Amino acid sequence: MPRSMAMSSAMTDRVTALKEFDDTKTGVKGLVDSGITSIPAIFHHPYIPLSIPSTTHLSIPTVDLSLSRPIAVDLISSACRDWGFFQLINHGIPLSTIENTISAVRSFHQLPSTIRSQYYRRTPGAGVSYFSNLDLFLSEAASWKDTLKVTFGPVPLEVDQIPEVCRSELVAWDEQVKEVARQVMGMMCEGLGVKPARLEELTCLEGRGLAGQYYPPCPEPDRTFGSAEHTDAVVFTVLIQDKIGGLQVKSLRDESWLDVKPIPGALVINVGDFLQVISNDEFKSVQHRVIANSTNEPRVSVAVFFNPGSREDMDLYGPLYELISNEKPACYRNFNMSELVNIFLAKAVGCKSITEHFKLL
Repeated sequence: MPRSMAMSSAMTDRVTALKEFDDTKTGVKGLVDSGITSIPAIFHHPYIPLSIPSTTHLSIPTVDLSLSRPIAVDLISSACRDWGFFQLINHGIPLSTIENTISAVRSFHQLPSTIRSQYYRRTPGAGVSYFSNLDLFLSEAASWKDTLKVTFGPVPLEVDQIPEVCRSELVAWDEQVKEVARQVMGMMCEGLGVKPARLEELTCLEGRGLAGQYYPPCPEPDRTFGSAEHTDAVVFTVLIQDKIGGLQVKSLRDESWLDVKPIPGALVINVGDFLQVISNDEFKSVQHRVIANSTNEPRVSVAVFFNPGSREDMDLYGPLYELISNEKPACYRNFNMSELVNIFLAKAVGCKSITEHFKLL
């Protein structure tokens, strides 16, 4: 058989396998529940190293929000410039609220498959959806995770759409995390030298998408990822994670991978591509990934992605004019949210760096 025909046949077989997996509407959890002892070929990452190294002597910064505001601003600004990630402690959200939120997401993913599957859909912009791998049909290899997505804004969500098993906890979490994000946004702005309300005036608190991620135990964790290497195409992300861990960040210093070790009660905050653009490269959106879960219990994390709520074609975004000068001209062109979303949905997760797309030559 000619090589081209063999490649075409392999591609057809892969598409068929992807569709068969997606049609089950039970995600990776369904595979685990079936008792598999090896992972399907659609999850094999071709370039994954046999071991996942990390640099143990370095870690992302931790910022204590109970410190004086000038000190906290300096710490957040330094973290955004040099690391792209930081952990936030003493932020005012009780540990019990965080634990309840994680537990509620876990409860949804552990519902009977007949109930979970009722929420399974790939409709972009759906208020509530359950799926495995947003880029399932675009990526080179699928990742070992399932997602419950809840879009709280900019269009107000009818909360009855949220599964009852996690409804009250996710609604409460949206309110709590929004207030902490408001504080962090203000401090980020101060760190950039613009007025504290600058990001909020750009409606960056209004677009909020929650992703309740579920990473089941993986029988072959050396052959796949929980989430492949990527950046977030957002203003910033606020994440909570359980005790299992697995999140890794690529260091801007030497490109080694750093473990983000769980700190009870901490919020993990990372700069997104959008914020790197409007900060004119002052703040950095960095690559991160989740290694496949090698433990005997599922890993759960809950991320809230913040984006502008103003999304008319006339609403253009780009480097803030206050950060443009003769000494440092604009690094990016302007764009609207429709263009950003279309780029994001058209590519695999690992190929979605908005910074590269809008960069001026």
